[in-house]
Amino acid sequence: MSQPKSIVFFDGVCNLCNSSVDFMIKRDKNDRFLVGALQDETSKEILSQFDVKQDYLDSIVLFENGKIFYKSTAALKIARHLSGLWPALYPLIILPQGLRDVVYDWIGKNRYKWFGKQNTCRLPSPEEKAKFLSASNSPIKEFA
Repeated sequence: MSQPKSIVFFDGVCNLCNSSVDFMIKRDKNDRFLVGALQDETSKEILSQFDVKQDYLDSIVLFENGKIFYKSTAALKIARHLSGLWPALYPLIILPQGLRDVVYDWIGKNRYKWFGKQNTCRLPSPEEKAKFLSASNSPIKEFA
C-alpha cells in the first residue's frame, strides 16, 4: 500500500510561495507531496476540518499523517523529504519553535514587498497538474 500524500498549502498569489512550490516539486523525487493554494476551494474544504481559519495566509501549512504543521516546522518537515542536501536542515527542528518562527515570520511579513504578489493564484503547467490538489485527486476521503 502506498503512503498517503502529504499536502502543502501555500499562498497562491505570493511570488516567494510560488517559487518555493516550484522548488519543492522539482525535488520531490518520491512523489510524496500534493500542493494547493490556501485560496482554493478544495484546500479550504480540507482545512475546515481542522482548526485553521478560512482566511489564513500567514505561512505554508503542511498536512502530514493526520496533523497540521505551520511555519518553520512545516518547512523543515518538507525539507527532510526533498532530494539533495535539503534533509540536512531537518536537525534544526530541535531549536525552539519560537526562535525558528521569528525568522520565518520576518520573511513572511516582508514577502510581498521583497518578492511581489500576483493578481491571481498560480495555475499548474500540464506536467505539474498531478501534483496540485483538486477535487478529483483530493485525499479528503482519507481523513474525513
